[in-house]
Amino acid sequence: MNQRISKNKMEKNSKIYVAGHRGLVGSAIVRKLQLQGFKNLILKTRQELDLFNTELVKNFFQEEKPEYVFLAAAKVGGIMANNKYKADFIHQNLVIQNNVIKSAHDWGVKKLLFLGSSCIYPKFALQPMKEEYLLSGRLEPTNEPYAIAKIAGIIMCQSFHDQYGDNFISVMPTNLYGQNDNFDLHTSHVLPALIRKFHESKINNDKQVEIWGTGTVKREFLHVDDLADACLFLMLNYDNPEIINIGTGEDVTIKELAEIIKKITNYSGGLHFDTSKPDGTPRKLLDTSKINKLGWKASTSLEAGIRKTYQWFVKEYQNIKDY
Repeated sequence: MNQRISKNKMEKNSKIYVAGHRGLVGSAIVRKLQLQGFKNLILKTRQELDLFNTELVKNFFQEEKPEYVFLAAAKVGGIMANNKYKADFIHQNLVIQNNVIKSAHDWGVKKLLFLGSSCIYPKFALQPMKEEYLLSGRLEPTNEPYAIAKIAGIIMCQSFHDQYGDNFISVMPTNLYGQNDNFDLHTSHVLPALIRKFHESKINNDKQVEIWGTGTVKREFLHVDDLADACLFLMLNYDNPEIINIGTGEDVTIKELAEIIKKITNYSGGLHFDTSKPDGTPRKLLDTSKINKLGWKASTSLEAGIRKTYQWFVKEYQNIKDY
């Protein structure tokens, strides 16, 4: 085996490529890197570098030769989008991953961090979900294609590590939210969708806000700035090919989440739970003991994070309301 793992740490002047730098996760990673003094960042829009084009990705890595890669580019969405665009979710994510990970190997990237998702775990996994529960049961049907794509990315990173010694790590964040999130009611996740619903219901003086499902399922939410902090921490301190969870270690019911957002948005109407719509996985809480033992913990409370996100949403509302 060609052992290429280097213990050299990422330096302030290291050449760092953030794939997907305009998205929720990628933009947060860029903000964090810049805040910490990393200035040699390679950032390419979709128009500048089409990650679906294998030859273009190869040429990019050959010419730019990034030393470190944060692979945050992905097609993502909520339960409605995952159900409706199954082929797109599995195909597009597989193509992006294959192109970037293979080129990172071919052109000697020192370290790559691959962003997975908590949906990789079985639908009925024991709670909180430990890293070793991966591939121990059936997935949640509503997001199975996306989850399988992410699992393929994990196995690909581990395989390049095992066969060639590449230092490719995979992190599994819980449900994310924050600045630059997707607030489209047809494709977004539950938290940004509720922020938009409550805000517009307040503006329109609606008597109630409709919420999908029973409101009893539980979810864990991590502010994206905390995720970015964790990603930088792991890029500097973690060289193990085994996956690692990133979360808060706490969860709430969707009803409790709705009540928090109702309070923050100052909405005075009622809540209506549409039980004809799917709930998804009954509970999704990550076991974060592994990353906590390394010395990292989330620092943003759910209410503080939602308040910060809502302030950004209101400021940007005219630009995002027509998604």
